[in-house]
Amino acid sequence: MQISEIESILKQSLTLSELVVTGEGSHFQIIAVGEIFEGLNRVKKQQLIYAPLKAQIADGSLHALTIKAFTPEQWQKERKFLMPGAL
Repeated sequence: MQISEIESILKQSLTLSELVVTGEGSHFQIIAVGEIFEGLNRVKKQQLIYAPLKAQIADGSLHALTIKAFTPEQWQKERKFLMPGAL
């Protein structure tokens, strides 16, 4: 599976203000930012990301995902720790 495919699926399914997908093969890391995560706990946030990717997980094209999901406010505080040098 390609990074661009994951980005396309998530952008079509979720309202996100920022999305960063890295990885290769069947192992990927996702950072998703959006108001849709407001008031949700970590598990609920991850479930929102997993839902549109369930077919790819089921067929094995996605095997492992590391998900970090933030509201825009949370992202402003966390981005310097998760993406050093990207600012």
